[in-house]
Parts: sequence; structure tokens; C-alpha cells
Amino acid sequence: MKATPFEFRFRFWILVAIFALGFTAPWDRALRLDGTGPNTHVWGRLAIELSRAGVNISAAFNVILAIGIVFAFAGAALRTWATANLGPEVMRGETLRGGSVPTSQNRDVGHPGLVVSGPYRYLRNPLYVGLWLNAVALAMLMPPSGAIFTLVLLVVFQVRLMLAEEAWLGERLGAAYAEYCARVPRLLPKLRTRVAPSSHPSGAWMGHPARWGKAALAEIFLWGTAVSFAALGWQYNAHLLIQCVLVSLGLALVARGVAS
Repeated sequence: MKATPFEFRFRFWILVAIFALGFTAPWDRALRLDGTGPNTHVWGRLAIELSRAGVNISAAFNVILAIGIVFAFAGAALRTWATANLGPEVMRGETLRGGSVPTSQNRDVGHPGLVVSGPYRYLRNPLYVGLWLNAVALAMLMPPSGAIFTLVLLVVFQVRLMLAEEAWLGERLGAAYAEYCARVPRLLPKLRTRVAPSSHPSGAWMGHPARWGKAALAEIFLWGTAVSFAALGWQYNAHLLIQCVLVSLGLALVARGVAS
């Protein structure tokens, strides 16, 4: 069930394709699943359902928007925190490798290092969780069938990536990685960590100085989405927000090209 090297190498573009299909929902032309009209996106559908339950329609739109803003900023903040500690070059890397720049210590023991600083002390996969949070906000702008498609396929694809990474790290770090997995949950963080920020005695675990500027640049798509929701969402114009998402994607591609 784990992802292939091809999927890992091209994971960025596969994710772009998943989101593009979610926004366009090309199957709806034949299946007619999402209806027609200005509020055929998830945001409008949920607001209408709330209004039927007795909530003022304007308040209903605001409630759904506020939830989207919270998810968007939470996703951007978590991924930036994770990227700052992991290193943008590892986050963007096209091949599986340890979560740190090699040091003399982990070269001596013959394996990559595993970052256990920042959010990695509380959960093993903060990058994936952060993207899922952001995807919930983006799904508000999609037609319902596109939102379901995106969220389901995103979970399936990223679980495959997760299993590939865990298998790779388990092979190279052995007992040290098994110990880390026993202490740190995969997806649901614990409020109290059982992992100290210091290095593992074997050299398999290590801290990493946070690089916030590079991390924010690497996660510019998520920050652009979050800021767009907060600044322009109150105009209740899903098409405007989609345009902002596309601009954020363009900035992310430029940042990716500059960094490569």
C-alpha cells in the first residue's frame, strides 16, 4: 500500500492534479451531482443548510468562513513549524532521506538523522496533517463532489507516502526509529511529549535549528490561501477566493523554482 518512488518524486504535481480535479469536478458535466447556481460550492451548500436550521443566512456564511479561516491558518502554521525544523530542502526533496542535513555524528554511525525538534516531538507527520487542515478550507470553495473526491484521495495518497517514508526510516534507523514511533503518535498529537529535544544517544535523533524565513517561503501557498480567506472572504465571493488560490499557487511555483 505504500507509495512508489515515482509517486514520492512527483508528489507535488500529483497533489496539484488532485486539487485541480476537485475544483473543476469534470465528471459533473455528465453526472449532474452538484446542481447549478452561484452557491453550488460547499461553502454555499453548508450555509444554506444552516439557514434551514434557523440560522440567519449571513451569519451562516460567516460561521462557515470563520471555520475555513481557522483551518487555513492552522494548516499553514503547522506546516511552517514543521518545515522550519525539518529543513525546506528535505521537505521539497524528490527522494526519501533522513530529516536533517548530515552531520559528522550521523555520518559516523552510518545512517541519516531523524529530526525530533519542533512539532516532531508531538506527532510524526505534521506536514501531512497541516496540508489536510488547509485542504478542508480549500474544499469549501469546491463543488460538493469535488470536495469529497479531493479529501478522500488526499488521505489515500498521503497515507501511501507516509507508509513509504516510515518503511524507509525503519530500515535505516532500526530500533531507534521503532523507539521514536512508540513515543510519538503518527497523526493525533499528544499534549505532553515523551521526547526530549536533545539527540538520541546513538546519533539517530537530533535537533535542528529552526529556519523560519525559508520555511515561510516554502509554505507560501498555504499562507496565501489563509490570508486570502481572512482578507477577502467577507466579500462572499468564492470565485475571487479561487483566483487568489491560483495566485498563491503561482507564487509557490516561483518560490520552488528559485529554491531548486
